[in-house]
Amino acid sequence: MPDTTTPLKERLRTDLTAAMRSRDKLRSGTIRMVLAAIQEAEVAGKEARALTDEQVLDVVVREARKRREAHEAYAAADRPELAEKEQAEAEVLSDYLPQAMTPEEIAAVVTAAVQQTGAAELGMKGMGKVMGVVTPQTKGRADGGAVAAEVRRQLAG
Repeated sequence: MPDTTTPLKERLRTDLTAAMRSRDKLRSGTIRMVLAAIQEAEVAGKEARALTDEQVLDVVVREARKRREAHEAYAAADRPELAEKEQAEAEVLSDYLPQAMTPEEIAAVVTAAVQQTGAAELGMKGMGKVMGVVTPQTKGRADGGAVAAEVRRQLAG
């Protein structure tokens, strides 16, 4: 279970040191890559700023999604060694992500949002309203495509 008292960026740095000491090349390389992406996000824009824990989590989520997409692309291109590497990196990153939501939890959140927004009468036109309510609740815990599919399913039915 992830430690929620330590800021995520500090946890990443501590884990990087531990991975380097244990000579775990995969873990240390993956954490370095995430820390570099965080650093890049901090200096992007007009002036450098420190990211909040939530913004750091957004970077980790984005990097995990990149690994997942690369894994799928390599698997489809019949490049198993590269697909395995991307999969292994995604597994390392999963240690830093919140617990993923089950399809049942996603359905419950979407159902509540549909009732809250009154989008059931609007049908598919209400999808934007529902997604606006659901997205902050599922961010980092559920794939956006899966959430959108559930919203479509509930609004169509």
